[in-house]
Amino acid sequence: MSTAPARRVGAVREHFIDDDAREYCRALEGAREAAFAMLDARKCHPIMVRLAWHDAGTFDATAADAWPRCGGANGSIRFDAELAHGANAGLKKALGYAREIVERFPALSHADAIQLCGACAIESAGGPRIPMKYGRKDSDEPAREGNLPDAEAPFGDGSKTPGEHLRRVFGRLGFDDREIVALSGAHTIGRAFKERSGTTEYGYGVKNATKYTGGCPFSPKGDGDGDFGMPGGASWTSCWLKFDNSYFTEGGSDDKNLLWLSTDRVLHTDPGFAPHFMRYARDQDAFFFEFAQAFAKLSECGARWVVGKGGVYLPAADR
Repeated sequence: MSTAPARRVGAVREHFIDDDAREYCRALEGAREAAFAMLDARKCHPIMVRLAWHDAGTFDATAADAWPRCGGANGSIRFDAELAHGANAGLKKALGYAREIVERFPALSHADAIQLCGACAIESAGGPRIPMKYGRKDSDEPAREGNLPDAEAPFGDGSKTPGEHLRRVFGRLGFDDREIVALSGAHTIGRAFKERSGTTEYGYGVKNATKYTGGCPFSPKGDGDGDFGMPGGASWTSCWLKFDNSYFTEGGSDDKNLLWLSTDRVLHTDPGFAPHFMRYARDQDAFFFEFAQAFAKLSECGARWVVGKGGVYLPAADR
């Protein structure tokens, strides 16, 4: 597991400026351990990453001064109106898991619990430690619909090509081509389901699974462990509970059991995206480091900090 991205947390204690911040950090440390235990027990890593992304991904940098209407990592996905957005199909379960963390550690905001679970999910699955900042204020209203990316055409923002669509969506968030490719690498874990996104013919249950998502003889963690929760759906990679660079090494192959959408394909055909895609396929350490930076940046989009002087950091956990 790469620890280099955790370098931002080295001076964490200078942020602990008062008793309230210290108490909040103690709650965060307990919540982090609870999140790791929950992930180990439920094997829900991909959906917790998706929840964190869908809460933060509503951010509109052009409206950053209009909080909370600018969207972002502010916990607004907990509102039924936002959870009902088409892009959020299937996330009710993940939100319930995050709420369990808040119920155990009520000092935490929902926004922090959601982002904490996403970062812990990546690390627990074998990915990098994310240099996360905490102390977010919760929004008191849902985000507007339509800011998250579409997997396939027709694209809701009117884009004519997948590349144009990705650059419009992620550009609104403040990300460049390299960061778009890095964040897309999160698809190294997880699956799509017919009943949720509708981007695949594979759905819930063993009968609707690919050879990689139905259980034995394939282990989604690549370690022989067949315990992975609910079967079914289509994955981007063969070991879809192991966070590595296999999205870039397996992606675009002729394997019909792997999911590969037009918004994936463009990453290794577009001249702006392709060099980063190929570099991550060659160098997992580079992917881990740059993904961790991009994920931390995403998790701070639209956040309003109310703990410490502009938020607090936690030191890396020993695992």
